[in-house]
Amino acid sequence: MKLYLKQEVISWGDQFSVYDENQNEVYKAKGEVFTFGKKLHLYDLNGEEVVYIHQKVLSLLPKFYICEGEEDVAEVIRELTLFKPSYKVTGFDWKVNGDFTNHDFHITTAEGHGVASVSKKWLTWGDSYEIDIAEDKDVVNALAVVLTIDQVMEIEAAQTAAAASSTNN
Repeated sequence: MKLYLKQEVISWGDQFSVYDENQNEVYKAKGEVFTFGKKLHLYDLNGEEVVYIHQKVLSLLPKFYICEGEEDVAEVIRELTLFKPSYKVTGFDWKVNGDFTNHDFHITTAEGHGVASVSKKWLTWGDSYEIDIAEDKDVVNALAVVLTIDQVMEIEAAQTAAAASSTNN
């Protein structure tokens, strides 16, 4: 199943829409503003929350929790690596590897079976991703992981910009 995640550029806080192959909106993600750490809610078309994502604020490397209802069902952890970043998704027992700089990565099971592949669509207004999900049962969880990694990349880009700004002053 192919889905398309599109960031809404002009919005208060992070907002994304998720479309199917026929350009029908199927989910909406909305971030909270004025919070410690990033927080996102993924809603279905009825406005019901299907997933809540929140950042663990005091952590050496970015770490996020994926919640369904009041229960943490998974944790997305950026692993400490020398060359290429990778992520571990405990709770789902998934790994995420690829070229994060170019927003081209793959989600696999611990055994190496494909869960989803993600590629960024270039020359679009705001971030836009094509997500190819192998099984329908993994749609919400795969979307949650992709949204989480987008948040981590946003945090790291802001840190890089702040570091460059402080070196230039």
